[in-house]
Amino acid sequence: MVKKPVREHADANMTTRVLVRDIMNSPVVSASPDDTIRDIAKKMKEEKIGSIVIIEKDKPVGIVTDWDIVSNGLVKDARPSQIKAKDVMQKIHTIESEESITEAARQLRKHNIKRLGVVYKNRLVGIISSSDVIAVTPDLVDVVSEKAAIIRGELGITRHAGNVSGYCDECGEWSDLLQYDEGTFICEVCRGESSGGAEGA
Repeated sequence: MVKKPVREHADANMTTRVLVRDIMNSPVVSASPDDTIRDIAKKMKEEKIGSIVIIEKDKPVGIVTDWDIVSNGLVKDARPSQIKAKDVMQKIHTIESEESITEAARQLRKHNIKRLGVVYKNRLVGIISSSDVIAVTPDLVDVVSEKAAIIRGELGITRHAGNVSGYCDECGEWSDLLQYDEGTFICEVCRGESSGGAEGA
């Protein structure tokens, strides 16, 4: 998959720019609608994953999760070798790879699902799950909290405006030396500082 420069995202309100493509699981593990849930369960075990995308004529038509196998397959009291993927699969919801993980979280919540297919140039290139989003959330909360504290300082609470870590609003690159200036966070490069000196905290 071709990686674009990190900063092409247009969400002006997004304080941290982690994109879906940054944390998705790829490549996609797939099966056909006529594969049995026994075959799919074996594939899940081999690949150590909890879902399989169902592909028909090179297009994703559904997704089978471990929960689908249990709730829609085994409860039917039929042999797993006789139940096909198309009998238990769910609709697969997708999201563009350049969307933010904030949008991914919204879509997961909106559809009450745990996984989204990730699309790049009309092609399914990965899967992002709720656990993937949760895994990076604590780090993002730390960054957003630091930025919020600086903004509050600018709004009248007197505190030293030290450096903060995050993505530069100007160039989109990560920096541990961001500074808040007139509504944006700017890195040392965009501020034109050549010295990366250790200034006080």
